Amino acid sequence: MTSTAQSQPASRNYRDILVKVEDGAMWVTINRPRYRNAFREQTLDEMIDAFRSTREDPSIACAIVTGAGNEAFSAGGDFHAMMRLNRTNGHMWNDRMLGLAMAIRGLPIPVIAMVNGWCMGGGNELALWCDLVIASEDAVFGQTGAKVGACPTVGATQYLPRILGERLAREMIFLARRFNAQEALQYGLINRVVPKATLLAATKEWVETIKGHSPQTLRYTKKSLNHESDELYASWQHGMELLSVVWGSDESLEGMQAFLNGRKPDFTKFRDRNKNELDRYLTGLANDENQAPGAGRKA
Repeated sequence: MTSTAQSQPASRNYRDILVKVEDGAMWVTINRPRYRNAFREQTLDEMIDAFRSTREDPSIACAIVTGAGNEAFSAGGDFHAMMRLNRTNGHMWNDRMLGLAMAIRGLPIPVIAMVNGWCMGGGNELALWCDLVIASEDAVFGQTGAKVGACPTVGATQYLPRILGERLAREMIFLARRFNAQEALQYGLINRVVPKATLLAATKEWVETIKGHSPQTLRYTKKSLNHESDELYASWQHGMELLSVVWGSDESLEGMQAFLNGRKPDFTKFRDRNKNELDRYLTGLANDENQAPGAGRKA
């Protein structure tokens, strides 16, 4: 591999991402800064294709994923895409999310998340799928699902308890707690924090270190390191089915629309509605409304 940068792999035309192979590394950049690098189905498809393409070039020692611009690594799923999902088509999104996670974890090379700015929701799960995470000082990590009616069951519920411990994982998910870069480093969510101005240079230092190491060793040790957490695959499948129920639900639409409108979501109305429905059921139960029509009561 020469030092000359190459654009995206031959015959691959991407719209939502930028891909560059340079000095033994593939750089994948989510190129949707207008949307804080939130991803849609096309973005996921392109990232899957890009990461898998590294298998066609054994000279690539590692891959890096990052976000375009200065504001965000990734804000996760694009609500304009996710609000179109429902129980019928939700698997089309879920399969893509799982496919990208498996593509990253299944590569025989290390994958680095180079995080600048916001790393939220599915963006944080994207970072969780990677082997190493380096972040700028302004990075912020969080799982926002509870605030917008989505479920972080594509890595967060599986990996956060292992990384942060059960208590902090539940706080991050249930309370939508955010961690700044130093907190994320302190609790083991990321590997390193550097000034924003030196983020790229520090990442390239990691790349050079990896290039000097045995590709055989990297491949086999990554497979070994993943062995135990790969056994959580059943939990991923379970999470996909839970998500299929969430997509298109009144609560998820309220949460995402509220975010887009810049207001707080009103989830209380769903609790009140559910209470009224249960009260009607219990009242009917007390009045024998569950008895077949025409059946007489016992004396």
